Amino acid sequence: MKLLGATLSWQAVLWAIAGVALVIAPGWVAESLFGQPPVEDAWLRAFGVASVCLAAQMVLVRRKLEELWWWSWTFVLLEFGTAAVFAATALVGAPSGAPKWPWWFLSVLNATFGGLLIAGLAKTGTERPAI
Repeated sequence: MKLLGATLSWQAVLWAIAGVALVIAPGWVAESLFGQPPVEDAWLRAFGVASVCLAAQMVLVRRKLEELWWWSWTFVLLEFGTAAVFAATALVGAPSGAPKWPWWFLSVLNATFGGLLIAGLAKTGTERPAI
């Protein structure tokens, strides 16, 4: 259960930091940090708010991990789903002239967290039954 708890904690921290950054300075994150063309700030800010709320859900599951460990499967779906979206963007959807490294970086980061979650769930599943 330690791996699962640690992964949830780190995920929550990263999702919260990313969310706050997008709420406060969406243009800077997209344009300066990742070198992407300008995007409407409202979409990025909304994604930032959702990211902070997602981080709060991860903290909730982490705090009640003994009872709710199996809820982490939703975060597996999130991580692999976003990894696929970011990889597809890098392959065929990146704006012309925009760097692709941010999309690959985010894809690998999310896939890594998804893998860590599965490893943590597998280990936890042998320790604790779902029912």
